[in-house]
Amino acid sequence: MRMLSHSFFATILLSLIRLSISKPEFVATPPLPILPLPSYSQLKWQQREIIMFLHFGVNTFTDSERGTGNENPAIFNPTGLNAAQWVDTAVEAGVSLVILTAKHHDGFCLWPSKYTEHSVIRSPWENGHGDVIQKLVEAAKPRGVDVGLYLSPWDRHDRRYGHDKEYNEFYLAQLQELLNNYGNVREIWFDGAKGADAPNMSYYFSDWFSMVNELQSSINIFSDAGPNIRWVGNEKGFAGKTCWSTINRSSLSIGNASIEDYLSTGDPKGTDWLPAECDVSIQAGWFWHKSESPKKLSKLLEIYYKSVGRNCLLLLNVPPNTTGLISSDDVQRLREFTTAIDTIFGTNLAEKWYVKASSQRGGKGGGFGPENVLDSDHLWTYWAPRDDQDEDDYWIEFKGTDDGVRFNVVRIQEAIGLGQRIKRHEIYVDGDRVASGTTVGYKKLHRLKMGVVHGHSVRIRITESRGVPLVSSVGLHFDPFWHPRGQ
Repeated sequence: MRMLSHSFFATILLSLIRLSISKPEFVATPPLPILPLPSYSQLKWQQREIIMFLHFGVNTFTDSERGTGNENPAIFNPTGLNAAQWVDTAVEAGVSLVILTAKHHDGFCLWPSKYTEHSVIRSPWENGHGDVIQKLVEAAKPRGVDVGLYLSPWDRHDRRYGHDKEYNEFYLAQLQELLNNYGNVREIWFDGAKGADAPNMSYYFSDWFSMVNELQSSINIFSDAGPNIRWVGNEKGFAGKTCWSTINRSSLSIGNASIEDYLSTGDPKGTDWLPAECDVSIQAGWFWHKSESPKKLSKLLEIYYKSVGRNCLLLLNVPPNTTGLISSDDVQRLREFTTAIDTIFGTNLAEKWYVKASSQRGGKGGGFGPENVLDSDHLWTYWAPRDDQDEDDYWIEFKGTDDGVRFNVVRIQEAIGLGQRIKRHEIYVDGDRVASGTTVGYKKLHRLKMGVVHGHSVRIRITESRGVPLVSSVGLHFDPFWHPRGQ
């Protein structure tokens, strides 16, 4: 009897030990990425969505768009310059990066460069001791706003322009001044703009890019050819209806008008991650002009839908005036624009809807369920279908209450940290197709052509994709400013 008791207790003890050291349950792993992928700096740039351009210089005082290079620096005298007002305007608009024209085509420098006297040194402003860039940096840092700089390759003033070696040495010297003396610069802006009558000049872009990366490790370089951000191919603020962040850099060159369509659409087979930036001014011109007024709110919203809403970033120019302030009309219109965006996208009408999908990676509890598209993380949590699912029928569906909701905008976002994938998609409301499109990328906004719909269910079908689609966020929104014909 005693032996039976010992055997019984030994069995119980062994069972308890086995339970305590049972194998852990592993969740499904994330799917493999589809190359190319964005860098950390590119991802942070994309999430800014809107940044601000500040065109300011001698053109501000001559009422011109393109200076001759012969302007007297004495005309530059912004007696009320207040860079803090520029930064406050940006912060109020939710903007976290502002780019200043350190030097435009006229060659006038907004900082006291050691390599030319055609600068603020010869200006009556602050008795020749002023530095616009320094003032902007000092105003931006405590507000948490980052600074970018534009240094025009075309210089209509400097005598070295047209002499390849001399001018490239001069340009690199100024580039080093800017990147060594003003702290972290988050974006450096290069373009290929040049007048038809400009002297022949070869820019050593490869040397410039290498120098930039040597001096600043976290900077993004913008140009027609990247290497980090590409121009969208126009100055209207619009991207193509199809817009890939991927492209082949070997097919790009700076200042080449023949590639503008390619820049606008990108390339699904592109080997380089090079997202597009859409530049446009709040007024007709890039520099401030007394005779010009800001674009209508409806126009700015159209630009937003066709830039940010097409997988791009919007670079909106808001130029300071001759006093050295952003004009009150521009500030007011920017406030209206920001308020409108907050009004439209501040509420996701699908937030409390039931959501299901064609399949999900790892099954229930695997971490890739459709509920991820309704959380606050629009990048690293996502719905992923099974790898073995029928490739022609990926879908995610939302069902609401008996009353349904009224909306006229559908937002879709991809988990671009694992590559851009979606090639074609369709949107159905209560079984009827209301929209279709191609690429999604970081953000796709469908402003419904028929206007407001009242729906109880919404299904998004991915009909073509590079690998399994990864949807990070979906939103249904109501835009009270959208009034298509007939409504």
